[in-house]
Amino acid sequence: MTRGRFWIQRITDRKKMAAKLKSVKAELMRKRHLPVPEQGKWLASVIAGHQAYYAVPGNAKAAGAFRYQAIRHWRHALGRRSQKGRVTWERMRRYVDRYLPPTRTRHPWPDKRFAARYS
Repeated sequence: MTRGRFWIQRITDRKKMAAKLKSVKAELMRKRHLPVPEQGKWLASVIAGHQAYYAVPGNAKAAGAFRYQAIRHWRHALGRRSQKGRVTWERMRRYVDRYLPPTRTRHPWPDKRFAARYS
């Protein structure tokens, strides 16, 4: 989209993402005994908020990584609900498809965002 021009790439800071994932993991472990729809609704709001801020052009890889790691933490928390602890990835995929928003770039490129025309 830059058409050979320079552009400032905005990427997620690793330390901030790691800290947020750590807090998400701790909260999921606290909420692990709640019903799955409640957990899914809460995690969806966390992921949607993260993507609303960080899903800018050129940062899709980091936004997708945050979502994937949050899903991994959710699966781990669900697996700790009983001694059997078997939550397959097939079941997790159904939960993810039902409750979590997909990763996509939420903001337009700067040349689209600032291309206002005034009469």
